[in-house]
Amino acid sequence: MNYKMIVLDIDDTLLTDQHVISQRTKEALLKAQDMGVKVVLASGRPTFAMHKLAEELLLHDYGSYVLSFNGGIITDYQTKNNVYECKLTKEQAHELYEISKKHNVFVHTYVENDIITEQGNQYTDIEGQLTGMQIKEVSSFTKHVQNDVVKLLMLEDPEKLAQVEKILQKELEGKISVMRSKPFFLELTNSEVDKGKSLNHLIQILGIRQDEVIAVGDGYNDLPMIKFAGLGVAMGNAPEEIKQQADYVTATNNEDGVAKVVEKFILSNK
Repeated sequence: MNYKMIVLDIDDTLLTDQHVISQRTKEALLKAQDMGVKVVLASGRPTFAMHKLAEELLLHDYGSYVLSFNGGIITDYQTKNNVYECKLTKEQAHELYEISKKHNVFVHTYVENDIITEQGNQYTDIEGQLTGMQIKEVSSFTKHVQNDVVKLLMLEDPEKLAQVEKILQKELEGKISVMRSKPFFLELTNSEVDKGKSLNHLIQILGIRQDEVIAVGDGYNDLPMIKFAGLGVAMGNAPEEIKQQADYVTATNNEDGVAKVVEKFILSNK
C-alpha cells in the first residue's frame, strides 16, 4: 500500500519516556516527508505545546498539519492558520466545572497560553511540565472563563477518575465527548470532537483517502483515529484493549516503535 499520511500521537507514542524524539524516529519521519508523505501530529495537548515538536520535525517545510486539543483545532503548520475549530461554549464550560465539583475532582482549562485552575494539584502540575505552559490559579473559574474554550480536563487518581468517566459518558452522551488520554486526565470536548473525526476533516481538505492513512497511538483518546485509519497501529506500551482494536502492534515508545512503523510500511516502498 502506498501510504500518503502518518498521524502520530505525541506522549508515550512519538516521545520516549524522557520526552524526546529518538534519533532513529526523527530520521525516519524526515525521510518519509522527503518522499511526500504527510506527517501529522495529533494530541490532546494545546497547540502551543506542540510547536517545538512540529518545528523539530520540520512540518512547516513540508506543509503538514497539527491536530491539537484532541482534534478540536486543526492547524496548517506552514501558514500557522487554523483550518478547523470546534469548541465548547462558555456555558458548557461552566456546567462542566459544576460537575467537577459534584464529583470532587480537579478541573482545568486553557485561556490563551495559560492553564487555568482554581486549585493547584499534582496532575495539573504534570500537564504544565508536559506542555511547558504556565499554570494560573484563579479565585473563580467561572468568572475567569468568559469565552468559548476548546477543552476542559478533569483530573484525579486513576481509579476514581475511571469511575467518573463511566458516569459522565452516560450523563453527557451526545452532548460532550468524554475520553481519557492518560489514567489521570479525563478530556472533555465538543461532542463533534475526537481524533478520528478531525482526521476525516483533514483528509477531505487534502484529498487523501482513508485507506492511505496510518495512525499510531497508545491511549484511549487515540482509538477513534486508530479505528478510522487504513492502518491503525497501537504502541507496544498501549493497554491491551487498544492493541486488540488495532490492525498492527509495534514496539514501545522506548524501543523506536514509531520508527519501525515508518520503516516497515513507508520507507520500504521507496
